[in-house]
Amino acid sequence: MTTSDLIVIGGGLVGTAIAYGAARNGASVTVLDEGDDAFRASRGNFGLVWVQGKGYGMAPYASWTMGSARRWPALAAALLADTGIDVQLKQPGGFHLCFSAEEMQAREARLQRIRDDLGGDYPFEMLDHNMVAARLPGIGPDVAGASYTPMDGHANPLKLLRALHTACQQRGVRILPRHGVGQIGRDGAGFVVEAGGTRFAAPRIVLASGLGNRALAGQIGLHAPVAPNRGQVLIGERASHFLDHPTTYVRQTDEGTIQLGDSMEDVGFDDGTTVDVLGAIASRGVRSFPALASLKLVRAWGALRVMTPDGFPIYQESAACPGAFVATCHSGVTLAAAHVFRVAPWVSGGARPEGIDVFTGDRFLNTNQVFHHAH
Repeated sequence: MTTSDLIVIGGGLVGTAIAYGAARNGASVTVLDEGDDAFRASRGNFGLVWVQGKGYGMAPYASWTMGSARRWPALAAALLADTGIDVQLKQPGGFHLCFSAEEMQAREARLQRIRDDLGGDYPFEMLDHNMVAARLPGIGPDVAGASYTPMDGHANPLKLLRALHTACQQRGVRILPRHGVGQIGRDGAGFVVEAGGTRFAAPRIVLASGLGNRALAGQIGLHAPVAPNRGQVLIGERASHFLDHPTTYVRQTDEGTIQLGDSMEDVGFDDGTTVDVLGAIASRGVRSFPALASLKLVRAWGALRVMTPDGFPIYQESAACPGAFVATCHSGVTLAAAHVFRVAPWVSGGARPEGIDVFTGDRFLNTNQVFHHAH
């Protein structure tokens, strides 16, 4: 029997952020992760630290996201100090490009609704084509305008994942790959799981296994009705620097490569790529920045988001099994700072974060669980 203060099931961005935060608070932590045949959302994302548009219809999620974005510089600094890895955080503000007057109107209405719900604490600007062109040289003539907020940024998501793993290990966290968990048992006031031929025990346990949370949550009195939603991404070759700001459709990484993306498909557990969706992503990228037409593409991938029926996260401690928690979201990069600095102290025995109660999975009980995407 291997014992620790906290068991985290899942070694992606959510699980390692919580494990890192708990270890920073002095907890001994074991992370049990699946093998590389797992669906790895953490390796397939766009790298945005993104606020604008999030929380439409659920103002507390807008506040939660804003709070994480504000804490991100502290996270980047802590990871750099602990590991020497610079996750390349930049928060210069971000643009959501619109291609028609109708899109502009709908976008403004959406952001204004969030601003109203937050009592005005939500800076954004609507910019016409010329105003966008002044800030994003090279913008295409098809771009009608954009929304801009100073809250948005981006980071290198693979460097973030590596930094979290490295920081965890340097703080004594045991990260055990090829240790998929099927059953969670009770042992007095604590929990016991068997994985990789070994039994692990702890008084506290966190489910952070993405799509795997659905099957595990019911064993500890929790409800996590998550389902996959596929996004596809194109990667272009390294190009000379031309884009200082992240956008929802195109961003340039710290290494110069071009990322194009933003698609949503309900196709079950198929994480492959399709020519039609990739073609649409490429076409929109060229409409956004015509110079990309000559860009050589070097990679494409599909990855599965972890989506709840309303698109918002689930954070909850089990009433039936105190000490057991679930944490699931589809914004593991944006919310990494919230997971390190707010969720981790809570699951380690600290106070429940203010405003987190609205994110319980119980909100989906006795409802018609039609999945839709709130962002």
